Amino acid sequence: MNIDERIEALVQSLELLTHDVRSLEVAARAHESRLGSHDRLLGEIMEATARLLHVAEIHEHRIDRLENQ
Repeated sequence: MNIDERIEALVQSLELLTHDVRSLEVAARAHESRLGSHDRLLGEIMEATARLLHVAEIHEHRIDRLENQ
């Protein structure tokens, strides 16, 4: 293998690596987007859970009041 063949092999390797890196960048952006969606959904679930807890506490106080009458 002469120097020109080695250089050509290196160039091909770099082209393949460049393609792989670009593919990984695209996949990472898509993954980031999905994580953002999951974070928003988790936040909404946490807020809804807090509201349900508040409603449960109100009902518990009401039941206690009714039992004490």
